Amino acid sequence: MCGIVAYIGKREAYPILIKGLQRLEYRGYDSAGIALLNGALSVYKKAGKVSDLAEFVKDKNLTGTVGMGHTRWATHGEPNDRNAHPHYSESETLAIIHNGIIENYASIKEELMKRGHTFRSDTDTEVLIHLIEDIYKHEQVELEEAVRLALAEVVGAYAIVILSKESPNELIAARKGSPIVVGVGKDEYFIASDATPIVEYTKNVIYLNDGEVAIVKDSQLVIKTIENKIKTPYIQELEIHLEMLEKGGYAHFMLKEIYEQPRSIWDSMRGRIDAKRGRLKLGGIGEYEKKFVQADRIIIVACGTSWHAGLVAEYLFEDLARIPVEVEYASEFRYRNPVIHESDIVIAISQSGETADTLAAIELAKARGATIFGVCNVVGSSIPRATHAGSYTHAGPEIGVASTKAFTAQVTVLTLMALELAGRKGTVAESRLHALLNELDSIPGKVEQTLKVNDAVKQIAGKFKDARNFLYLGRGYGFPVALEGALKLKEISYIHAEGYPAAEMKHGPIALIDEAMPVVVIATRHSSYEKVVSNIQEVKARKGKIIAIVTEGDEIVRKMADYVIEIPDTDEVLVPLVSVIPLQLLAYHIAVMRGCNVDQPRNLAKSVTVE
Repeated sequence: MCGIVAYIGKREAYPILIKGLQRLEYRGYDSAGIALLNGALSVYKKAGKVSDLAEFVKDKNLTGTVGMGHTRWATHGEPNDRNAHPHYSESETLAIIHNGIIENYASIKEELMKRGHTFRSDTDTEVLIHLIEDIYKHEQVELEEAVRLALAEVVGAYAIVILSKESPNELIAARKGSPIVVGVGKDEYFIASDATPIVEYTKNVIYLNDGEVAIVKDSQLVIKTIENKIKTPYIQELEIHLEMLEKGGYAHFMLKEIYEQPRSIWDSMRGRIDAKRGRLKLGGIGEYEKKFVQADRIIIVACGTSWHAGLVAEYLFEDLARIPVEVEYASEFRYRNPVIHESDIVIAISQSGETADTLAAIELAKARGATIFGVCNVVGSSIPRATHAGSYTHAGPEIGVASTKAFTAQVTVLTLMALELAGRKGTVAESRLHALLNELDSIPGKVEQTLKVNDAVKQIAGKFKDARNFLYLGRGYGFPVALEGALKLKEISYIHAEGYPAAEMKHGPIALIDEAMPVVVIATRHSSYEKVVSNIQEVKARKGKIIAIVTEGDEIVRKMADYVIEIPDTDEVLVPLVSVIPLQLLAYHIAVMRGCNVDQPRNLAKSVTVE
């Protein structure tokens, strides 16, 4: 969703804010704005990118050691200057930035208008700051009290920061359902949606919990609940480093992150397997071993790319551990009154750990007695704190909106889970388990080798950059990869693409195939190979253009396909970790050739923290 950054201390705030917004722009880039306390409460905002804001404020007064900034992904109100954040209160003595949605804003707005309030934007956010000021003035309370009273009246999700012209040494932040992290320095504090704007200045952070308010006043930090109960903050040390947030010579973050996958896959395995000795131990499962081993069912809840990783896990858990699996879109799961038993294990997958629908699905499943296991990339985020146990993926920060290394890191951890459960249940022979661990240990090297197809993929991309549609086909473990490949293409190139089980092609999609239809086929030499070959023949008979992902040395598909991309041979259960790499590269190069903004595709945000 939106990106929030704020500072209070002795430094000039503007350089920290603008740099922070640049680092947060992957969270939203419809508009951006800043507010500074410098005698006045000055708000500057502009539709467009953070660079447009930086250009706009060049001739403005940018002094001040207290300030806040926001980069927006529009929910209420179209992206334009007046709907950009920050928003003033009625008297313009207060200002707010906000990530989330206030669901009951319309009724509050109507009541405030009856009291004489005038609104300048179409946003729910402006309603909230007007409500806070209304309480502040009429109830004659401290600002922090007004904020807490106002938040008790609203329904929805929020991460907010508030500044007051009348209290220039004070900054207030609060969260419910949307992340807020507080960076703690020496007589200075940093507020942000995530750690990316903070890591340059301090490693010490506090993750606010739902329903908490942080008040920084006169260089002192106090954290309270909305009910006014003082909380003792838990300070953590950040594990990310500044160089992780830079492009490192790559043209785009997405390309950098594609090339980081040998390392991120290895980091997700490191310390968890000893392939030579055939040993595997994944933190989180041990405490709930009996629950996992005796589980009648695993339910996986996720959204987007994480849902595709969940589909891979369905094959893994059923194939290796012999546990029935259901994979659910978190957004649908929470609304259809699902049947959940206390014997169920619910695995929640999220890169950010803040996905609103996945968090809501977790709460529903917990309320019905299920054991919740999280697979997440961001330490200290909401999902790890909401689950009973879990495992981090250790992919490192992922800045590109289209997820790449997070997917393979998730699949790696889920593979480890399936293998560990298979070992504990005895559903896989020890020799087979040992062989799979050895093969998994080799995957980072095979991904490194696969990345060498980049130039060949780039040439293929040049042939199809003007295509209007793509079809992606796969069977078995290749089916989720086909879905993920199609998603990557449409996310960043804006070409319509669909992923299908190859056998389903005859049940509808075959009607679309003609000489203008590129068809990407996962055709590795495994259990369904002959069936996939038949599917390719059906496409060729209708003049479709075949781009085939094949096992190194394949000759049969090579003779049939128009274009072939070879990947190293690996065990079938591990094919998704390797076969997805060329599809990521294909989407990337097509998007670049079409002049698309690869790292910040239109209408998308990295982390969807509202419904």
